[in-house]
Amino acid sequence: MTPVPAPQDTAALSISAHLQNDTFLRACFRQATPHTPVWLMRQAGRYLPEYCATRAKAGSFMGLATNADFATEVTLQPLARYPLDAAILFSDILTVPDAMGLGLSFAQGEGPRFAHPVRDEAAVAKLQVPDMAKLRYVFDAVRSIRKALATTDSQGRSVGKVPLIGFSGSPWTLACYMVEGAGSDDYRLVKTMLYQRPDLMHQMLAINADAVAQYLNAQIEAGVQAVMLFDSWGGVLADGAFQQFSLAYTRRVLAQLHRAHDGVRIPRLVFTKGGGLWLEQMAALDCEVLGLDWTVNLGQARARVGGEGAVGKALQGNIDPNVLFASAPQIEAEVAKVLESFGLPHTGSGFGPTHIFNLGHGISQYTPPAHVAVLVEAVHRYSGVMRQR
Repeated sequence: MTPVPAPQDTAALSISAHLQNDTFLRACFRQATPHTPVWLMRQAGRYLPEYCATRAKAGSFMGLATNADFATEVTLQPLARYPLDAAILFSDILTVPDAMGLGLSFAQGEGPRFAHPVRDEAAVAKLQVPDMAKLRYVFDAVRSIRKALATTDSQGRSVGKVPLIGFSGSPWTLACYMVEGAGSDDYRLVKTMLYQRPDLMHQMLAINADAVAQYLNAQIEAGVQAVMLFDSWGGVLADGAFQQFSLAYTRRVLAQLHRAHDGVRIPRLVFTKGGGLWLEQMAALDCEVLGLDWTVNLGQARARVGGEGAVGKALQGNIDPNVLFASAPQIEAEVAKVLESFGLPHTGSGFGPTHIFNLGHGISQYTPPAHVAVLVEAVHRYSGVMRQR
């Protein structure tokens, strides 16, 4: 297992060794880039016809996710279409509770569902950090994707085309699915446990946090070059409850994560949908990047937590995914608004405010693929022009 360097040791480490395009990683570490890097949450997915064809071959979502060859194929599909600045591992945020024995499944056209939800003291007592060998298919996929991303530079050296992002659901988001047994409109069951039996909720969240940390560290050891925590349902919590049941356990995960692997620093990204209210508190997390949903004003977020010099967080986001249903000129105009809202990122040497362009949440399955091409091109072009002013 790779040791975690002390905070003062990471400054001397490389941030982007052996990469053809390292703009995403440089932006994560608040260094200047020639354009604003862009990738999309859920960029490998049902909006792409080639993805649908591969899923049909696999027979099911889990058949796709648990086969390294298929997972590699769909991870690379959006990169073949668009000049994206990062790849993200094709998997699901719920692999950890599945490895705990809860029985994850995906019916065609439906979201995830657990056969054995966790709703009482006996069920919580059975929970434990799973053997990471049960998630070997994920780590095999990471190694396969890294191999597929390899290319040769002008000097004949082997380099990666773009960095590979690994991820997991946050402890709270996992708990939501584990208790509800599926997605929810009102979170009635999980919030009932939270308020009625907070001891059980804390017990579950502690196990989830330790499991997620081990899982992400194993992804890092397999080859991912950044890791992201998706706190997709943190925003459904009341103020006070968010800090106690979501933020505290996100902090517990981050405290255990490798900061580097093989001499290269590993940035850590946290995305809380609906978390704009708590940005200042999230800025205290031991991570490099905060993701924002589309309800947050980027310029205001930069002023609140973006910081100058070496102090502050890189920001990621945050165009409304539904902008992608508009016409090409409208998409370009909305891209410009997002970039202008953040303002000119840090340029020159040293460190300063940086921006990674993304959606405010995952891309819709109904998105026209050609519209994604418009967005990516507009981000690269307009952000480059901004830097020349």
